[in-house]
Amino acid sequence: MSGYAEYLKDLLRPLRVYELEGTANGGELEAQGQALDGVEAGLEEIQREMLLSTAEDRGLEAVESLLTRRPVTADLEMRRAALAALLRIGGDSFTLAAINDNLKGCGINAQARETGKAGTVEVYFPDVPGIPDGFEELREIIESILPAHLDVEYVYWYITWALMEQKFSTWGEIEAMGPTWEELEKMVE
Repeated sequence: MSGYAEYLKDLLRPLRVYELEGTANGGELEAQGQALDGVEAGLEEIQREMLLSTAEDRGLEAVESLLTRRPVTADLEMRRAALAALLRIGGDSFTLAAINDNLKGCGINAQARETGKAGTVEVYFPDVPGIPDGFEELREIIESILPAHLDVEYVYWYITWALMEQKFSTWGEIEAMGPTWEELEKMVE
């Protein structure tokens, strides 16, 4: 029995006029209740998808269709945050704090910092060792977000010898794992 069918029957039960179980009246209330349940489900989906903070599929796709770039992430929360950042970009987004807020539109944590050289900023990825996956697409997004007059230098980070000595006691341990040099460079956790 559907939720609304029971609700409708509960409304009519105190009248004691209708036979609500196993009759045409009961069947009609069941049909109307199922239709109302379908409407409720549709409204719940619309309500969820109309807000960027709760959207899961169609709502996010609708927002992405309005933008020239899509965030480079499959993670739902990061995708929502990236779209929100892309929507915040405006004509007054040229301070370093505003630029860093806008860079969240990449879909990963990208940060810009001043270099001391006029017209140049560094962009680094504090949560991602090495060159991030999908970097070419990230680069396009970053360079479309940053003011066009700025030169962009990308900075990557890798495991240091000190971290490697803390993590592994001998080279034999590393060789037993069999990582490539690129994999070894990114073993920072």
